[in-house]
Amino acid sequence: MPNFAFEKACPAAPVAGIDEAGRGPLAGPVVAAAVIFDAARLPRKIARAIDDSKKLAPETRETLFEAIRPYAEIGIGQASVEEIDRYNILKATFLAMYRALVALPRVPAIALVDGNQAPKLGCEVRTIVGGDGISLSIAAASIVAKVTRDRLMTSLASTYPGYGWITNKGYGTAEHRAALLHLGPCAEHRRSFSLLPEDRLIDD
Repeated sequence: MPNFAFEKACPAAPVAGIDEAGRGPLAGPVVAAAVIFDAARLPRKIARAIDDSKKLAPETRETLFEAIRPYAEIGIGQASVEEIDRYNILKATFLAMYRALVALPRVPAIALVDGNQAPKLGCEVRTIVGGDGISLSIAAASIVAKVTRDRLMTSLASTYPGYGWITNKGYGTAEHRAALLHLGPCAEHRRSFSLLPEDRLIDD
């Protein structure tokens, strides 16, 4: 389970955890979140419940999103479909992470980033492979990013009906691909992605 071991090992504070949601979908933006915890105030019950967002039920993610907020400084950023198509998904993800960091109330001394590639964020960056399952700050960021993006895709579903975004959130499910064959892509589809082959089926 995630804990504060990586945060405590950092030589300077504050420490932010950063993660993203939405690298794999066929539609919608990529969203990143940055979280700085007040570790001394975070209740143990909440800390023990925080985990990699992929391991949590949607209802649990929603509950934890609200539970985290009183004990953390949170920044959220996103990169649009246009930016994903223009720069590629990796560069767009790094852009979303940068925007999340600058949206924090203060600049962290160190950013712990999930993955093995370090974005340029204007502060020291330490990458942690599988960080959303190890670091509490990164795990919380994964929850915030996932909930924020899911809510956004649910909202977009009313503007672009027929693709099933309320349930599939833009991922390449059979339902979504069938709708693409019938309706064609809309303004929120990523033209730089292969929209119909059976890939990108895994939620991230």
